[in-house]
Amino acid sequence: MSKGLIVQPGEFEANDHWYPKALNATIHPMVSFFMNLSQERIITRYCHMHPTVNRDKLQEILMHRSKYFIWAGADLLNVTSAGGKRQMVVIENNSCPSGQKSMPLTDDNQEQGGYKLLVERTFKPYLKNLRNKIKGGLAVIYDKNPMEVSGYAKVIADVMQEPVFYVPYYIDDESAPVKFVDGVMHVLSEGTWHPIRAAFRYLTQKPWNRIPVNSKTKILNPILACLAGGRNKMVAAKAYDIFNAELQQYGLKINMPETIWDVSKNEIPIWVRKMGGHAVIKVPYSNAGQGVYTIVTPAELDAFMALEFDYDLFIVQSLIGNSNWSSTTASGKLYHVGTIPNQKNQTFVADIRMMVSSTENGIMPLCTYARRAAMPLVDHIQTGTDSWAMLGTNLSVKRSDGGWDSDTNRLVLMDRRDFNKLGIGLDDMIEAYIQAVLSMVAIDKMAMNLVNKQGKFRPKLFKSLNDDSSLLSEILID
Repeated sequence: MSKGLIVQPGEFEANDHWYPKALNATIHPMVSFFMNLSQERIITRYCHMHPTVNRDKLQEILMHRSKYFIWAGADLLNVTSAGGKRQMVVIENNSCPSGQKSMPLTDDNQEQGGYKLLVERTFKPYLKNLRNKIKGGLAVIYDKNPMEVSGYAKVIADVMQEPVFYVPYYIDDESAPVKFVDGVMHVLSEGTWHPIRAAFRYLTQKPWNRIPVNSKTKILNPILACLAGGRNKMVAAKAYDIFNAELQQYGLKINMPETIWDVSKNEIPIWVRKMGGHAVIKVPYSNAGQGVYTIVTPAELDAFMALEFDYDLFIVQSLIGNSNWSSTTASGKLYHVGTIPNQKNQTFVADIRMMVSSTENGIMPLCTYARRAAMPLVDHIQTGTDSWAMLGTNLSVKRSDGGWDSDTNRLVLMDRRDFNKLGIGLDDMIEAYIQAVLSMVAIDKMAMNLVNKQGKFRPKLFKSLNDDSSLLSEILID
């Protein structure tokens, strides 16, 4: 059985919670400048660069107080069109994002960095108005990323000035140290089950099969945020589409690849052909780079079709590749800007993670980093090409024992040395932030629609949006 630990105030040690290459890195001045920009200045600059944007609407969105999707990390691609129009495209927005361990300190005197920002700005205020007066402790539960999650546990203990239960909760653990009794979370530590009034959650693998949607214990983020799009790419795509319809009159838009949803497996080859033989196929409920398949050759499509899956429905998206091979869509082709060529004249695909959280002063940036693909982009696809090696950027590597490792060789820090390789500027950072916020608000609005007036989950409405029997059978309602 996995066991929970008790973290006491005063236990935080910086070297335990950052990658070694990030611990002593010096943040790039431009990134530091961006992180310290006021919302007012960001809005003024963005509206100056995008004259058709309605300033009041943009301010309203940036000041949005999230109800369910409170902490988010958007993955964005820096792309360009054939006409040279650059933009940041949202690939997904994650409800339990990593990033703190990869972010150089913006202030050398604040050694808890973004960990403390999230806890003070977002987690602590989130607990202020606990409607259900549960007598119990605080917990941090996780199924991966202990370097970062333990950092949160220690900072929560410091900020809240009380012990925190730090508890693993793995997807296949039949004797897990977490259980729910009448909707209240209990964790096992030192042989005793303890009730929990509020929990910080870092569960990434099908969290809805262990935590009830209608939990009485306050959880950041609640499971509803995952189902509404934070861990569900199917519903996220619909949330973005619905919000974009609302945003159109204000000159704003969530930039995303062309997306076909609710696709059964046998329909996939038809959609891949429609996109010119190049596409991305996604298992909607996977994460950490799992369940994403880039298709650029008939052989890659055949290999995908030979696989077996737990779920019935898929997403097919337009593939963003090189100028000679990208998906054909109604709005034209998009290509990766990629990194600045290295000494070997090689350009790599890179994505940017922008982590944000809802605060009393609107949605604020917390940290940012980038990841590059393993292999450089090629101009022409050859037989036997491994497109994922060129296009996949996620650093998580799943081990044969079910655990996780991280390929930090491909981590691109926002420091003096790495940042320049990305070829992005301050306006790109602002664009990434605004796209992260727009996608976060879209998912939060979707989550609001998925509950009734009593705040209870609406399973029939959810099924109408995401009628996948395998997924529906996994969801714990109460």
